[in-house]
Amino acid sequence: MSFTVYPALDIRDGRVVRLLQGDYAKQTTYGDDALPRAQVFATTGARWMHLVDLDAAKAGGYTLAPLLQQIAATTGLKVQTGGGVRGRDDVARILEAGASRVVIGSLAVRQPEQVLEWLAEFGPEQLTIALDTRQGEDGVWRLPVHGWTETADVTLDELASRYAQAGMQHLLCTDISRDGMLSGPNIELYAHLAELLPGVAVQASGGVRDADDIRAAKAAGCGGAVLGKALLEGRLQLDEALSC
Repeated sequence: MSFTVYPALDIRDGRVVRLLQGDYAKQTTYGDDALPRAQVFATTGARWMHLVDLDAAKAGGYTLAPLLQQIAATTGLKVQTGGGVRGRDDVARILEAGASRVVIGSLAVRQPEQVLEWLAEFGPEQLTIALDTRQGEDGVWRLPVHGWTETADVTLDELASRYAQAGMQHLLCTDISRDGMLSGPNIELYAHLAELLPGVAVQASGGVRDADDIRAAKAAGCGGAVLGKALLEGRLQLDEALSC
């Protein structure tokens, strides 16, 4: 399986930001230069990028179509993007705006029957299933929903396996405890998922600090890694990440 590095931009109110563990009250702002940053990703050699609409994730209704169109038209990057997907028409509109893959997050947990239909309709190469997870004291990986304030009845292993059986090709999995913390990705979790889901490209997300973390994710069997804060803060250079 090939390994893909996904430089990431999270957008809120038109600005590039990062949240700490998904908390909108704990935001760091990096500027309003999303398109130039994407262009640098492309000239550095990236093939893909990860784009998140934080406004839509909170309120629904994807708002980044104009930016997505500009990125797709001017950089040649393939864009994996999501935020606020609430229905089939949202998926279709985001794809029409130039996305190569649409990320389905909370809905993938709350309404799996619907999302399974979209996998069949749009095809597994055009959807990334995103499952945010937190490990319980009993060692079981569970799926917090509703702003991570409640927990779904189904476990990570159960739901991920169900999607894999239906043809899922791309799984973005974030260990909530590591998100935005620069504490290193949970390699144990990703090795477990790679073993559980043969043939699925698992994307490591949350905590990546440096090139060693990327190499560790690759060695664990991941199909890719999403790079956010470490890139924005200059702790990791994209060319170095791409050469891992």
